[in-house]
Amino acid sequence: MGIRSTRIGAPFADVFGRSRNQGTNPGGGSGLVATGGVISDYTDPGPGTVYRAHIFTSTGTFDVTTAATGSLPNNVEYLVVGGGGGTGARWHAGGGGAGGLLVSPGFPGVPTSQNQGATITVPATVPAPYSVTVGAGGAGAAPGDNINPPAGGSPSSFGPVSVNGGGYGATYATSGGPGGSGGGGGGGPQSPNAPATNYPGPTQQGFPGGYGDGNNPAGVGGGGGGAGGAGQNFVPPNSQASHGGLGLQVLIAGPPANPQPVGAPGPGGGTGWFAGGGGAGFHPPEASVKGEGGGPGGPYAGGGPGGPAGNVGVNGTYSTGGGGGGPSATSGTSSGGSNGGSGIVVVRYQIGQLTAAAKATGGAISYYGGKTIHTFTSSGTFTNTSGSSLTVDYIAVAGGGGGGQSHAGAGGGGAGGVVSNISGLMPATTSIPAIGTGAPNAITITVGSGGAGGRGITPLSPNFDIKGDNGTSTTLSGPGPVSVTATYGGAGGGWSYPNGAQPGGSGGGGSGGNSGTGTSGQGNSGGGGNTTSPQYGAGGGGGAGGAGNNGTPTTGGAGGVGVQVPSTFQNPAVAPSNTSDPSPNQRGGGLGTPGPGGSFYLAGGGGGGVYLPGAPTASGGAGGGGPAGGPGGLPNGQGYAGIQNTGSGGGGGWGNTNATTRNPGGNGGSGIVLIAYPST
Repeated sequence: MGIRSTRIGAPFADVFGRSRNQGTNPGGGSGLVATGGVISDYTDPGPGTVYRAHIFTSTGTFDVTTAATGSLPNNVEYLVVGGGGGTGARWHAGGGGAGGLLVSPGFPGVPTSQNQGATITVPATVPAPYSVTVGAGGAGAAPGDNINPPAGGSPSSFGPVSVNGGGYGATYATSGGPGGSGGGGGGGPQSPNAPATNYPGPTQQGFPGGYGDGNNPAGVGGGGGGAGGAGQNFVPPNSQASHGGLGLQVLIAGPPANPQPVGAPGPGGGTGWFAGGGGAGFHPPEASVKGEGGGPGGPYAGGGPGGPAGNVGVNGTYSTGGGGGGPSATSGTSSGGSNGGSGIVVVRYQIGQLTAAAKATGGAISYYGGKTIHTFTSSGTFTNTSGSSLTVDYIAVAGGGGGGQSHAGAGGGGAGGVVSNISGLMPATTSIPAIGTGAPNAITITVGSGGAGGRGITPLSPNFDIKGDNGTSTTLSGPGPVSVTATYGGAGGGWSYPNGAQPGGSGGGGSGGNSGTGTSGQGNSGGGGNTTSPQYGAGGGGGAGGAGNNGTPTTGGAGGVGVQVPSTFQNPAVAPSNTSDPSPNQRGGGLGTPGPGGSFYLAGGGGGGVYLPGAPTASGGAGGGGPAGGPGGLPNGQGYAGIQNTGSGGGGGWGNTNATTRNPGGNGGSGIVLIAYPST
């Protein structure tokens, strides 16, 4: 039986009213027309200004096709945040620094003494394309790697405005890495704290990281710097490990009175915070309580807190630029460093009026084809405010699995499971009963994150192979009961048990023969790995629309194809702009990616790696699957990440003739939730 449309009852009237949702332009004229990113249309109830925001959680293009007329301006406002820094693997590692953050000059709520970029005015001659690059979070150091530094975050940019990624949190007795915000220093002999870009001054992108404990040979690291404050120094004696620096609240993607569709919670319970520094982990007896991300009382602004006893710190939150949290342990080793959160770019401008009145709140709201569409790129709440029952269609996509790492080719990550009540998209897996008007009117939405790609120490002993991590499930829960679970994407394999491919919504690709199975009705199995010389091609991760391809003796298997969202959600204004760009980092920017039937594909599997140079690199599945690593691609033969908010799997790492070298897998892409209902 197919999944039935959800009916959400609401005893409350629309507290905003139609005038709240329809702006006017007394001066006449019309606003800019542009494409790219996920669209959020809203009214700022204070000045009554109507805005359209374009939200980029992956690289793409903001393309202005029509200039503004009349009294409406041709300038755009923006937020640009780089990827957060990763952390070291030992217990005295500092927190990762937040990605650099710049806003358009004088953006409300941001101090004019800091974080100010340049004014961008759209030229009169159109089209006017602006390239958008969204930086990835830096990878943490591999488990047991007490030598090699972790990675800083990658830069983000919007046209001429560019910010640096966050600095890495130091491993031991060294300074954290410099970046948009500086990484926290390592414990042990004190080193200079890591600087932040252009600090101090109006164009600074963040604040420095904190010092580690310089008075104790085995001391605790400092907190990573944030966009709104420096990382905390560790000053013994102190049971509390160092906190990360504060982030900044930037209310650019939705009305201030409502939860922002992007960003993370911050102090006082507000939303829309970005670029918090990562907290440091602890090591008894120097400290016994982990540091918080984004300042005391956190985790805030996407910054990862330090790890609990004996565990790796928490990753920075994706699409916030938050720094990773440092690991905690009771000995000289730990389970590895954490990753920084990916960055984000948001561009907004004034429009004359909205085309409809929203009947609910939550997510980024847009209007297309007579439907109102709520897009959740991060967790939130969908609340019916219409005063009557509301019938909705939905698509839920889980986070994709990470690609594996192997001395042979590593398996690609499987896509996150796809669950929907729309006929023909996926087989029936979940039925949701209609909900009457007397029931509670809110659905809690948790959007799953992508799994980390497999990574290990290099150089290392032979036969040290690591699978990726599974993604995280996406869920919808509420009255009725509403109970939807899209199952996480399975991890790509790292040669053999116990590091083999994992099952999931779609299964991970195998390395060394095995492959992960998919969940019935949500996805497909990964491809099997080949065990025959010379190149041991690994299998591609399964996609929501097809199984991953098997590896061969000479090639890795391509990732399984994803699925195309129904026409309801195919708004040309949010379609991927880079449909002709072959670069694996230029496939996103809107809703989904190109595929065999056009655009708007989600949940593709990651490509499988191979063993020797010279073989073609296996492609990721349409829908955002990461291609496998290989010569001429990412540094060190690393697999490409699945695109954020597509639920796609990461690519498997490239094998190597040097048996002591391993190339890491790509991270899986985070999931997404789409909800639509008639506008009238």
